[in-house]
Amino acid sequence: MVLTGGLEVRLDDRVVPGDPGDVWLIEMWEPHRWRVTKPRTQQLSVIFLPEFVGEQALGEMPWLSMFSCPPRHRPLVTTPETRRSARAIGAELSREAREMRPGWTIAVRLAIIRLLFALGRNWEPPPLAHVSPRRPGALARIMPALEAVHARPASRVTLTQAAHACGLSGAQFNRVFQQVMGVSFARYRMRCRLAYAAHLLRATGAAMDVVAAQAGFADASHLHRCFTRQYGVTPGRYREGIE
Repeated sequence: MVLTGGLEVRLDDRVVPGDPGDVWLIEMWEPHRWRVTKPRTQQLSVIFLPEFVGEQALGEMPWLSMFSCPPRHRPLVTTPETRRSARAIGAELSREAREMRPGWTIAVRLAIIRLLFALGRNWEPPPLAHVSPRRPGALARIMPALEAVHARPASRVTLTQAAHACGLSGAQFNRVFQQVMGVSFARYRMRCRLAYAAHLLRATGAAMDVVAAQAGFADASHLHRCFTRQYGVTPGRYREGIE
């Protein structure tokens, strides 16, 4: 979120200008770039796991779908009303994080819920998004699978292993996961591995085949194909920071 000044953010294949009140939703380690375009710019980043927000309903579409759909389809600030709300919530989040008064984590959680609601209120989900009736406790049912994928992004957690960890059959797990996340388990797992590979590309100087192995890909060629298909740029060019 931009608090003051201005940024230019690159997500997917788009470059989006950011003014005070603009917000971007990004999955953990997901490749993105930004650069300051105006003086006295302040940016706020809030990192949280799904269980921090929990089962809050934000309309018919599960809130996690805002993150799991492709970046070009995620909600953005599009109205003056939403911008005012986002700026006020951003100031509140910044203040709570600085002061850390008693109960500040609860205040942050409630502020994030309000922000997601404001962003999703007029959001049009992607045309191919699968929307199922939301059932209470659905997030808790798949949380063991999410924790396994996030804890070991390089491991190839199979659908059977994920379903077993959640105490569900494969068919049940598939249905609940799609309902909560808006994407299949296989697609979500692949995107987590690719995002982890992107993190390694920027954070380490490891050779491409080492990065591929550490992120759970067969070899550098396999990583190259999947990475380019997902992000529209080769791993090498991404590491170099070439737009």
